[in-house]
Amino acid sequence: MSKRARLWRTTAGLAALVVGAGAVPATAAGVRLGWAVAVVDQASRRVLVVQGADELIAYRGPDRQPVVWSWSADTAGDLADLDPRRTWALPDEAKSRVREGRRYLLATASGGLAALVDTVTGATAWAADTGPRANPHSAELLPDGNVAVAASTGGWVRLYTASLGPRSTAHAEFRLPGAHGVHWDRRTGLLWALGDDTLTALRVGGTAAAPALTAERTVPLPEPGGHDLAPVLAAPGRFWVSTAAHLWRFDPTADRFTRIRLGGEGAERDIKSVGDEPGTGRLLTAAPDHAGPCSWCTSVLTLHRPDGSRTLPGTHLYKARWWTSWGSGA
Repeated sequence: MSKRARLWRTTAGLAALVVGAGAVPATAAGVRLGWAVAVVDQASRRVLVVQGADELIAYRGPDRQPVVWSWSADTAGDLADLDPRRTWALPDEAKSRVREGRRYLLATASGGLAALVDTVTGATAWAADTGPRANPHSAELLPDGNVAVAASTGGWVRLYTASLGPRSTAHAEFRLPGAHGVHWDRRTGLLWALGDDTLTALRVGGTAAAPALTAERTVPLPEPGGHDLAPVLAAPGRFWVSTAAHLWRFDPTADRFTRIRLGGEGAERDIKSVGDEPGTGRLLTAAPDHAGPCSWCTSVLTLHRPDGSRTLPGTHLYKARWWTSWGSGA
């Protein structure tokens, strides 16, 4: 694959997004191509699910739109009570999770919103306003239907009782300075949380209606600035961890961080999201390109091993994740 950027001609398509289709379309020959990718676009204030890397190689023009699904709190009628004009400001997370056979979108925004959305119906299964100064950065769905949220400015990880109803705000809280990432490890039953300087394994206790969070163990990061936490799909039980300057792979059984080198000088700096494609192991990362109007966003997605890049003109992307069927363990 060439390292030359291939242009996604989405300028016209972003105004007319297809809502409700979660699957990656087949080619004209009927061959199903690569996994889809979910991106968080702060320019349009939408989560966009676009065709996977293999299909983008074959994409040749505006006759085939790469966007196959989208969602925005701005157009979700069942969120009007949570003032999405404020709470949905600067969306910063999009995860695909499957629970009891249904696929959900987990989304957060710096304005304070955390939401769990049914991707088939588009209905909001649960949502909360975490507050204008919390700055939630990630969320996770647990097997019992509750939702964990990590808030960087708030400095906490909360486990909300989403299983009790669509506006339940009762929660357990664990203080974690600079909380940026949260991930449920269904193999061990631990909720991992990433902060500025540490990676902490949380044990979930209590009940679904009255949960509790306690630290089982804490591992210092090899350097400060923890940002993204994601499972290594090719090696279950291990995690991708991005810091301010580098990318790491963490092995919990040995409490060992291994640096991952992606290319030239600065190639691993400020990675906002990272993940490996199911089956191929190809890495997808999103990092600021410092070419747009914000210092934290980009319009370019980067692929590694094999290398390549994709550009969505006019977008302000914060994170990008493979749109997989990763389950919450239920």
